[in-house]
Amino acid sequence: MSDPDYKLLDSQLHVLLGDESDPLANASNFVALLFNAMHDVNWLGIYVLRGDELVLGPFQGKPACVRIRIGSGVCGTAVATLKSQRVTDVHNFEGHIACDPDSRSELVVPLFNKNELIGVLDIDSASTDRFSETDQSGVEKLCKSYCEIQQRGTRFI
Repeated sequence: MSDPDYKLLDSQLHVLLGDESDPLANASNFVALLFNAMHDVNWLGIYVLRGDELVLGPFQGKPACVRIRIGSGVCGTAVATLKSQRVTDVHNFEGHIACDPDSRSELVVPLFNKNELIGVLDIDSASTDRFSETDQSGVEKLCKSYCEIQQRGTRFI
């Protein structure tokens, strides 16, 4: 299967979130849009930065880890480095947190409110090496659009 049309998804994201200012509703719809557009994904969600840990936010998939320390696992590493993490096989990632033993590859993108880190978008697949450079670039652009839309409200989730 081919990568999703990220340009089309960006347009759909802007229409879907429209004039809605509620951050929880927008986060939920962002996650649902992306989860349903991507093939071979078994979990997709947002972790929100709360103090010195990430806390589970809106997601699609099986129940997940509720709290992740900064620097722990793929999500915590994305926060510590302020960089996206594209991992071909999480079983080879030192410190991987196995919330779902079926997950094999992962893409995590930091979310920013202006220049302040507010959380991450986490995407898991049961297939090894599921995420391409195109996926990473496309998801990073969608996350940027999502964050820009959220900035018009008074707060993030």
